[in-house]
Amino acid sequence: MPYSLLDLAIIREHYDANDAYERSLQVARHAEKLGYTRMWLAEHHNMANVGSSSPQILIGYLASGTSTLRIGSGGIMLPNHSPLIIAEQFGTLATLYPNRIDLGLGRAPGTDQTTATALRRGRQESVQEFPSDLDDLQRYFSEKNLDSKVRAFPAEGLDVPIYLLGSSMSSAVLASQKGLPYAFASHFAPGYLINASQYYRENFQPSEQQATPYFISCVNVIAADTDEEAHFLATSFYQSALGIIRGKSYPMKKPVKSMDGIWSDPEAAAIQNMMACTFIGTKETLKPQFESFFKQVEVDELMVSTNIYDTEKRLKSLEITAEVLG
Repeated sequence: MPYSLLDLAIIREHYDANDAYERSLQVARHAEKLGYTRMWLAEHHNMANVGSSSPQILIGYLASGTSTLRIGSGGIMLPNHSPLIIAEQFGTLATLYPNRIDLGLGRAPGTDQTTATALRRGRQESVQEFPSDLDDLQRYFSEKNLDSKVRAFPAEGLDVPIYLLGSSMSSAVLASQKGLPYAFASHFAPGYLINASQYYRENFQPSEQQATPYFISCVNVIAADTDEEAHFLATSFYQSALGIIRGKSYPMKKPVKSMDGIWSDPEAAAIQNMMACTFIGTKETLKPQFESFFKQVEVDELMVSTNIYDTEKRLKSLEITAEVLG
């Protein structure tokens, strides 16, 4: 099974964004050596400790520092942008790094509504307009747009694969209708994972880009040489996840011996529910966890999110994950 990586360039406590970007490049180079298929960067705004506010720029940075790893967006939040601009940007990236650029698209703002309003400068973009924006974007990449009054250079005619991202049934419906690969955000919103994957496969309509369904599930993985160490390292991930529960942006903090006193019982329960698709342990303990997961949902590719404070420990976790999935 192909295995890939999701990155948000999360900023560590007492460090800055430059450190986050350098670590992302280090991780990308390591993932390339380990046989990972792709590395995606997510778009987030107004979050002080998430460095991926401009994934287009980071994609170019990571692509320039690697040679075979596919680099892409997981995703670009299309309602925040003009389809023409996205076509031009990703056309430029695909020209610079041929056959290595992915364009994953989401319909959420990737931020709060006040910031979304600032991003869109008063343009009222609704969920209902996402399909038409997607049509516009696909047209700009198509050679059939040759005679249009508005053309996207150098995107026109380039083969930049588009992926739809989501965590709901509506995303599954659109992905199946459009005949596009579908990536599900099960790493933080697993509720509709099984239903969405089944619907997508059963209702998939072949397209020029994709002849058969292609389903990616993103999960959290923390791996180490011992189970005790893996669970210890996971406390950094839990502390960051608290920010989602509390509506705050926390930096990546050092692991702690216990989460007692850091989160409340309701917060712990909420995070455990939200992060249900999380796999923690050694190579030996991860194997049965993955096997159980794959029995529940049919997956064509697994994308992992590995948030560990220490970079060397993170690289080790990616090695173990590759050994399990390879």
